[in-house]
Order: sequence, then structure tokens, then C-alpha cells
Amino acid sequence: MKGSFFKKLVIIFLVFVGIGALLKLSGDFFGDSEKRVTAKNTILHLEMNGVILNGKKFLKNLKKYRDDHKVKAILISINSPGGAVGPSQEIYSEIKRVRDEIKKPVICVSTGVMASGAYYSAVACDKIVVAPGALVGSIGVIMEFANIEKLYDWAKISRYSITSGKFKDSGAEYRAMREDERALFQNMIDEVYGQFKTTVMQERKLKEDVVTEYADGRVFTGATAVKLGFADQEGFYEDAVKLAAETAKLGDNYEVFEIPKKRVSIFDLGDTEREDDVNSLAEYADVLKGKAFGPDIEAAMKFVLRTKYLNQPLYMLPGSWE
Repeated sequence: MKGSFFKKLVIIFLVFVGIGALLKLSGDFFGDSEKRVTAKNTILHLEMNGVILNGKKFLKNLKKYRDDHKVKAILISINSPGGAVGPSQEIYSEIKRVRDEIKKPVICVSTGVMASGAYYSAVACDKIVVAPGALVGSIGVIMEFANIEKLYDWAKISRYSITSGKFKDSGAEYRAMREDERALFQNMIDEVYGQFKTTVMQERKLKEDVVTEYADGRVFTGATAVKLGFADQEGFYEDAVKLAAETAKLGDNYEVFEIPKKRVSIFDLGDTEREDDVNSLAEYADVLKGKAFGPDIEAAMKFVLRTKYLNQPLYMLPGSWE
């Protein structure tokens, strides 16, 4: 009897899952039907939040709406400590494309954090608006490594690798770094750092000696960033909206278009196009409290121990407080 009841529950569940999946394809069941720009004069509002690891969702939304003739300007709200170099440069490139090729003004605003890779992306905008107390800057590049061979010795674990070349295991945590490896990584850091500095100089129209003096990884308050020329004006979201409208010469006749938030469902499990802000402590809160289980435990521990990107040939543009 119990077995029969259980089978009925399973069948009912599978039926609902099937119906939900079909409805999801049409975008009606979860309220994710595509929202279209309707106002003749529209300011598109995008958000860039969290650590920049791939930028896919931001770029997807930017490319989706930038060619709409009703979109007259773009406003980007930024709250990010930076992230990986390549994605930061890609976001910068696409914002610059909108500004230079599509000829639509792009304004960015930060009332929280706009540092390193996020700042790299932001300098492509026509104007940068920052709250007086926002954290801005941190122009620099970093790779992080850890040598834990003594810990392996203590645990009586021997690790080694067989490689096709002497640099293939560079950065390995089970041995000390050689001088030629250190030089290799330093050259990579210097090259990307030079790209960062050049971009800031060109886009912000700053002299090389000014950028060199302050591009040492330090962060500024928003007020200081404006004084030094790394941002354009102090302000908040509403100030940035008005500036976008003024730059696009819209007067008071405009609407701000918000990208609809997607509701997460069981059908989104395993979705690879998630937001980039995956390194926030809040995401691992349930795991740390013992309310979750599975692969996320490893991710949570890596977050706590700050080892997620250690010993990888990955140069980052993170804020210096990370």
C-alpha cells in the first residue's frame, strides 16, 4: 500500500515537472517572458555586481539591448572589487564599442566598490559618477601562490608531477618556486599592468606620471578619485540617471529600463550562465551553518581559506582588501 502511494507521488511530481518545463520554454510560467523596451526615449540600466569571473550575463544583456533604437543612453551601476583580467578587458571593449561605434552615451555609477578589474571596465564609459565615500581604483595586477610542501611533509604525503616542459607545473603548491618561474610570472604581471595603465591614461586623459604615481594598488575614496581625475563627479544613482539623460539630450522625457530579474527554479540547476558574484560569503552561508551539503562544502572551505585561485597561472585584478 505504501509502495503504491509513493509511486503515485512520483508520477504526480514528474507530471508537474514536465508541465513546468514546457511552460518555462514559453517564458510564461515563471514570469520570464521577454520584457521589451517600449518608451521612445529609454535609458538602459545595467548592473555589474560581484567578482568578475566571466562577465557573460552582463555582456549578454548589453549586446541584447544596445542596438534598440529606443535606447538612447546606457547607465551601469557597479559594485565590484574586480576579477579576472580577460573578462574585465572584454567588458571594457564592449562598453567602448557602444560609445564609439553605436554612438550612445554610457554613464557608470558606484556607491560601493569600483576597483581594479571593475575600474578597468568603467574607464570605457563617457562619465564616471561615484559616491564621496565609494572605494575606487586599486589599479594593479596580482597572482597568488602558496607553498605548503612542509604541510605535505608533516602529513607524510609526497606529491610530484610529470610534465612536458619545465614551466608546466609552475606555481605548484608542493614545491618552492624557482627563480626562472618567478621571473616568468613577473613579466606577465608587468605586461598586463602596462595594459591597465595605458588604458587608464588614454580613457581618463591623464598624464603618465600621474597614473604611475597612483597606480600602485591603492584605493581612493570617491571624492579623492574625482579630485585626481580618476572619476568625473560625485553623486549617486539619481545623479547618474540625470547625467545620462543630459548627455543624450533627452530633457525630462525619458524612462529608465530595468533588466527583468530571472526567477530561479529547479529547472535552472546546473545553469552555467549565472551572475559573476559567486565569491560572496552570503552564497556559502547555509553551507557554513551546516544547512547544506555536497560539492559546495569544498567551495565554502576554499572561500574561508582564500585558496580558490591560489597556485593557478591566473592573473587577477582584485581590490587590495580581498
